Amino acid sequence: MSALDLSALRDRIDAVDRQIIALLAERLRIVEEVATAKLEAASPFRDREREERLLLRLREHATGAGLDPHQVERLYRVVMDMSVAHQEAAVRNRADAPLRVTYQGVEGSYSHLAAQRRYGGRPGGALLTGFDSFRGAANEVLHGAADLALLPIENTTAGSINETYDLLADGRLHITGEVVSAIEHCLLALPGVRLDELRVVISHPQALAQCQAFFARNAHLVARPELDTAGAARRVASSGDRTLGAIASAAAAKTYGLAIVEQGVQSSSGNATRFVEIALRPHPLAEGAVAKTSLLLALADRPGALGEILQRFAVHGLSLCKIESRPIPAAPFTYRFYVDVMGHAATEAFQAALDEVRPLTTELHVLGTYEAAL
Repeated sequence: MSALDLSALRDRIDAVDRQIIALLAERLRIVEEVATAKLEAASPFRDREREERLLLRLREHATGAGLDPHQVERLYRVVMDMSVAHQEAAVRNRADAPLRVTYQGVEGSYSHLAAQRRYGGRPGGALLTGFDSFRGAANEVLHGAADLALLPIENTTAGSINETYDLLADGRLHITGEVVSAIEHCLLALPGVRLDELRVVISHPQALAQCQAFFARNAHLVARPELDTAGAARRVASSGDRTLGAIASAAAAKTYGLAIVEQGVQSSSGNATRFVEIALRPHPLAEGAVAKTSLLLALADRPGALGEILQRFAVHGLSLCKIESRPIPAAPFTYRFYVDVMGHAATEAFQAALDEVRPLTTELHVLGTYEAAL
């Protein structure tokens, strides 16, 4: 091959490289539009499940074009990381920066759906990020990587969700809001699977506890815990196992391509979960809002201390709507109490009650005053 021919070939390669760069730039421009759409819809910023489906398609395209599918996957993982970094930079540079919200679970989980309802459509949008654990979601707030976390704290059927209470124990996080969300559990399975084919049903332990009557009616089913309801649905979808089902939302069925075998499998028709919004600092309450205040306290070592505390609030006309005890790990068989009181902590009556209660405690924190959902 002559030097002239080699030079011409290199020029053609340079032209193709310029086209590749231009297409990458066009991809990043589209990625910015995707980021805007996700913010407006309060959808999770990174969808790992969709990324894996995309990589599967790209491997198939690569094979059809005679390319090494593993090398193409490696290349596109870099492209996707670059795209996510570009989205994040675009979000940070917006004049109307979005609210950064964390939750426990994946897309289609009840926490994700509650966050979408609460923050979707807000000016500036909302950047939602799911985590495997409650602590992982809360730590993002503690470290300044998120503005808020939305975590479930109690359910009308299964009771209190202790992990959330324990995260509030050191008083560094503040409750800034609450959401009450109706929960309808569905039994999900691969398309075409019947109830009598299933043998194992997976879900979050709280969801399983909320469906005890369903399991009692279907003794052939074994309930097994999973980290998350929607995560359980995703596992069923990827397993290909016709004997495996999940309890999750109808939205999770749609997200992961599953069929709803039975709807409304929760034990109580009035099943609902209360979520709390937590932040590093208190938020001001809107004028005219019905206020609720959450407290954390530990009792002084004296007989009747708890009864006296409850009486102090009653004397000042303050209504207690929730009291929950949790063990103090460093002091075996001693307990902290979480108390919800209707009223604003800044009012004269509330401050007077706190002044009278403080000598009856060894620890007292106002966890937050926020608008009551009910």
